[in-house]
Amino acid sequence: MKKTMKLSLLAASILALTACNQEAAQKQEVVAEVKLETPAQQQAYGIGASVGVFLNKDLADKNELGFALEQELLIQGFRDALAGNSKLDEAKIKEVLTQLDKSVNEKKAQTAKLAAEASKTEGIKFLADNAKVEGVTTTESGLQYQVITTGEGVKPAETDIVKVHYKGTLIDGTEFDSSYKRNEPATFPLNKVIKGWTEGVQLMNVGAKFKFTIPSTLAYGERDLGKIPANSTLVFEVELLEIEQPETAKTESASE
Repeated sequence: MKKTMKLSLLAASILALTACNQEAAQKQEVVAEVKLETPAQQQAYGIGASVGVFLNKDLADKNELGFALEQELLIQGFRDALAGNSKLDEAKIKEVLTQLDKSVNEKKAQTAKLAAEASKTEGIKFLADNAKVEGVTTTESGLQYQVITTGEGVKPAETDIVKVHYKGTLIDGTEFDSSYKRNEPATFPLNKVIKGWTEGVQLMNVGAKFKFTIPSTLAYGERDLGKIPANSTLVFEVELLEIEQPETAKTESASE
């Protein structure tokens, strides 16, 4: 019932905003200056603006998935409801809005599946091509690395806590994370990050800088993390700054 109420509120809000915009355009009237002098006026306007921002994104998302709503019917439904003369009763409204919600979710799942499959295919090809690049070494697990700068310090063990600078990108070059941009190195237990990092950083001496190309199976797998789509092969430039003692290290949230 809560889902239906949310959907009904969404539909009503869409109708209200659409109706207002269309009527203003048709009449071509000069709108009176909006007064936002009192807290009550600001609060009322704030609610409307907040709903408008949400609906703008929601409608764009639905349209992108192929769910375009007819404005004329939206406006008419809104007017009928305000007049107490809705052509659909509450049960029917619940039925159609629930079906819309179900259809949207199914389409989202289908789209996400296709994107994940494409990402996996692209990653496999990228790894195959990258393996042929001079200086790239592929380990038994499938991890690929390239030495940018050699270090002279010791190598960390899996149970060590390390401090690093890094930049992470997708295979198309899109950057999703960078400690350099934050101007703050990351510190974490080496056995608490993705498998590609755990294996790769152990190959480095303190002071070294490597470039890692990490298959999705050694990264986040089928998980969709927003900036990192499902089945993404990841590219990291990692600089190993030091190995820290557990009592002085601070665990970062970049772990799995």
